[in-house]
Amino acid sequence: MRTVAVVGASLAGLSAARSLRKQGYDGRLVVIGDEPHRPYDRPPLSKEFLAGAIGEADLALETDGEDLQAEWLLGMRAAGFDPGDRALKLADGRSVRADGVVIATGATARMLPGGDGLAGVHTLRTLDDARALRADLAEGGRLVVIGGGFIGAEVASTAYGLGLDVTVVEAAPTPLAGPLGELMGGVVSTLHADHGVRLLCGVGVKGLSGTARVEAVLLEDGRCLPADTVVVGVGARPCVEWLDGCGVVLDNGVKCGADGRTSVSGLVAVGDCASWYDPVAGVHRRVEHWTGARERPDAAVAALLSGGAATPGVPKPPYFWSDQYGVRIQFAGHSAGADSVTVEEGLPDDRSFLAVYRRSGHPVAVLGMNQPRLFTRWRKQLSASTF
Repeated sequence: MRTVAVVGASLAGLSAARSLRKQGYDGRLVVIGDEPHRPYDRPPLSKEFLAGAIGEADLALETDGEDLQAEWLLGMRAAGFDPGDRALKLADGRSVRADGVVIATGATARMLPGGDGLAGVHTLRTLDDARALRADLAEGGRLVVIGGGFIGAEVASTAYGLGLDVTVVEAAPTPLAGPLGELMGGVVSTLHADHGVRLLCGVGVKGLSGTARVEAVLLEDGRCLPADTVVVGVGARPCVEWLDGCGVVLDNGVKCGADGRTSVSGLVAVGDCASWYDPVAGVHRRVEHWTGARERPDAAVAALLSGGAATPGVPKPPYFWSDQYGVRIQFAGHSAGADSVTVEEGLPDDRSFLAVYRRSGHPVAVLGMNQPRLFTRWRKQLSASTF
């Protein structure tokens, strides 16, 4: 291959560029990113960066002196791909011809209908999002977080630490029921009440009120929550619209094989926009976790450079962590399909325990709250087993 283009300049894109050089690719390497920033770390955006504990320089993913001999096209959005000419179309009308393409365009935060035009209403996905939210939180006042998932919970935790009056609204009966299951989702969400943050579950949001700036969140049960700042944390959608019509199969992201290859030869996909086939579970999964964005590009790049001859390994169980109210929450595996969950160590009431999810007696996932050493041991066991 004479030219490989990586579309996306976040962790997955940077990891792919590193993998290309590590695996011996010495041709032209072009990295295209729609944000103007060099690659930066996203997990601190909702925690240390939002709290003002670290600055923008601390978010850098590249090491001092790192040079991948790449051409960086930043602040430039990909607008399409022509498989006949092997050409990436850019938003400014230019194009980049590439023998190989790594799709790493990530995901974008979902916004409530009608929420875009009001000042004080935020999503949190990018550095620019975090800058704007941090400025509003510095004014203090009342914060309403819509969505009790991990982003919403982390923002609530940070805002509580900054002294704001915080309310979290969750449409589901239990926050985090998707990734953790209802039982453990309920346990983890008690952290809000422990710290005086109001958690309203089982009620949807009807809309937002305000003229130029948001003034309140209107709930479907008729309640009105006054708000100076609102954070919408209701999930993300993969950024794949630019691939419409080019032959790449899309199904909740870019549909990939077990090695990241797409339906178009010479194109692989990694990170939050990619839905990889899991040969153990027999399903496609789109995993929006930091570890997946860092680890999977190695396999995808091997498949790209070998034309699919490289044998992909068995995927590791997905892993994520969250820090809320001084408590570290770690999870690995898949809770869906588990038929039991048991606390193996500690007590939920102490906010320090380890729970194991099992299916037919076999561990399929593990959750730890402030149990990092024991969790690490269980995570290694999960990785070593098939489930």
